[in-house]
Amino acid sequence: MSTMPILTDEQLTPEAAAVFAEIRALRKTDFVNNFWRVLANDPPALKRTWESLRQVMGPGALDPLTKELLYVAVSMANSCEYCIRSHTAAARARGMTDAQYMEMVSVVAMAAETNRMVISLQVPVDAAFLPEQPGPFNQV
Repeated sequence: MSTMPILTDEQLTPEAAAVFAEIRALRKTDFVNNFWRVLANDPPALKRTWESLRQVMGPGALDPLTKELLYVAVSMANSCEYCIRSHTAAARARGMTDAQYMEMVSVVAMAAETNRMVISLQVPVDAAFLPEQPGPFNQV
């Protein structure tokens, strides 16, 4: 259960209602999910978060599917069920296949495992991986 109310459209402040209108227009749907509805309890935070998300997830050097895959991967690493589910749905809408999803899960799981091993063993970073050192991975 949410720690704050899930607001209905009728409960929104004018500022929050304006953000919901932008969400609906950009996404071409009447559906506004619970994340935004809970965040609407703090209209300035709602607006700030929406603007940041719209910028980060909008057009850029990475294609929309890659951005969604990254969002799902980080959400898995952070154990955020809501974000895993919502961004998996978004990734599927952008063309993610079951094979891509399963491969991403394997990469996330392997990274988590090896990250924990490196942290536990306190493995020092190789000089070749540092930007100030010449090496096979730092060629200009």
